[in-house]
Amino acid sequence: MLTEPERFATQDRRSGSLGWTRTNDQRINSPTLYRLSYQGTENLARARILAAAPSAVKQSLAFSDLRLDKHSYIWPASRRGPALAGGAAGPALSDIAWPRAPAFPARRRANTAAMKPQQQTPPGNEADLDPKADHGEDSYRGTDKLRDKVAIITGGDSGIGRAVAIAFAREGADVLVSYLDEHDDAEETQRWVQKAGKTCVLVPGDLANPNHCRDIVQRARDEFGRVDILVNNAAYQMTHKSLEEISDEEWTHTFKVNIHAQFFLAKAVLPHMKAGSSIINTSSINADKPSPDLVAYATTKGAIANFTAGLGQLLAERNIRVNAVAPGPIWTPLIPSTMPKERVAKFGTQTAMKRAGQPKEVAPVYVFLASDDASYITGAVYEVTGGTPML
Repeated sequence: MLTEPERFATQDRRSGSLGWTRTNDQRINSPTLYRLSYQGTENLARARILAAAPSAVKQSLAFSDLRLDKHSYIWPASRRGPALAGGAAGPALSDIAWPRAPAFPARRRANTAAMKPQQQTPPGNEADLDPKADHGEDSYRGTDKLRDKVAIITGGDSGIGRAVAIAFAREGADVLVSYLDEHDDAEETQRWVQKAGKTCVLVPGDLANPNHCRDIVQRARDEFGRVDILVNNAAYQMTHKSLEEISDEEWTHTFKVNIHAQFFLAKAVLPHMKAGSSIINTSSINADKPSPDLVAYATTKGAIANFTAGLGQLLAERNIRVNAVAPGPIWTPLIPSTMPKERVAKFGTQTAMKRAGQPKEVAPVYVFLASDDASYITGAVYEVTGGTPML
């Protein structure tokens, strides 16, 4: 267990980081050691520490003298360092003045207070959100959990979909982003995916059209040759004070986008999925605790939970996993574009954490369910609700 943390060295926010940490670790005989922890490949760690080392030891620091322990190199603090030029013994690590990490701009934090009253025209856009949503642009670190995978993400232009696209890309996946017509938001998602070194194909269009659902899958096949992950995330909602306010057309449209599209997409993608592939559906806290002014939306989210449970069992023998994520109040453009200002102002305050969640706080669950870490999980619903229970 680490104590007296004293982190040093440099960091690279895009491709890896490292730092020396002084630690008392009872599992190792030496009472005081210096631990070089790193993110990224071993070669990257070597390069980073050599770049960070003081000039006196830069050219003679021998990694063969360090013992590898998971993602750390351990070196007893009392041991003399590698020989310097001329054959003299180098200083002990405890005597080396390692440079401190440079300051970086503060990361965007999750909101802890009520939102400002605001409203947008459906389907909304990220640029007009106040405060801005956090999709993990400055914080998510990948570890190759989805290396060389191909994912389709519906509603990937903004909100949870954008956070999932960024996380998947940093985990090594290429993505196809399906969206309605929010081109500016979609291009911003594409920029972040490409910045991670991965491909992002944008496909606009209405998921209420079954043919468009099939076209999305075919486009992914044409671009990437296969599909390993399907994230059914896109959704439509609108608040109403009475059932009479909901038109027949809106009720039908809500079902077409939210649940019918998941059926058409899953049916189209299955012939192209191999064993080990994953389908992840976005349900909602509303599947268990329906909001009365979101009755159409809540009904579809309940249907998604049941669709997930049934399809998970149906595809288990083919080793294709199907799971769902049930977010609580997450701050996305969908909120101010579908809710009255007074409700937006209180959004998220009803949770145990007394705040709305950020898209970046949901994305890691999608990564987990898409990865081999969830190889024995199917038909499950994972809630991310800020403490509101789903029983």
